[in-house]
Amino acid sequence: MKKSHLLILIFNALYLIVFGVYYLSVENYEFMWYIGVIIILGAIIGINLNKVKFDNLVLWLLSIWGLAHMVAGGIKIAGNTIYSIRLIDIIDKGGQFYILKMDQLIHFYGFFVASILVYQLIIATGSYARDSPKLMIFLAWIGSMGLGALNEVVEFIAFISLDKTGVGDVYNTGLDLIFNLFGALIGSFVAHKLYKK
Repeated sequence: MKKSHLLILIFNALYLIVFGVYYLSVENYEFMWYIGVIIILGAIIGINLNKVKFDNLVLWLLSIWGLAHMVAGGIKIAGNTIYSIRLIDIIDKGGQFYILKMDQLIHFYGFFVASILVYQLIIATGSYARDSPKLMIFLAWIGSMGLGALNEVVEFIAFISLDKTGVGDVYNTGLDLIFNLFGALIGSFVAHKLYKK
């Protein structure tokens, strides 16, 4: 393990321990569930680090995404989590059909990062797709979209398994998927710009 990887590991371990203790103290089992998911995904990435050769940029972007998720779900301002903060009043049809919330911004960012990760995975496989810029962008986009759908499945499992969650209704899920889509699409073009050579 390189020193840069060790620093990333320490950063992630610190915020997961801090928020793990906090979530246990306030009995927020939804985010304890998410800590478990982050640890499993982190282990998968760590085990494959030498094979895939993820660069430090994507590892730090993923780490920041994990921290943002912990902060946004755990810290409350005026009784509301950071996830539920309304940023700009673009569309307000009542209830959870609202654009733009912090939740949507973090979804955009997260799947922007996921598309860069998928792009690097495709490069690491030695796939013939590397010879086609359009195919690389498309595969990174739909790969990230698939991860976004998996994220919504994890949220749904938390929703049906736990007594209390902040997952939201069908509007929330739909808007999450839309912001995942746009984050993944833009991230795919950025990844191509960064790694096309």
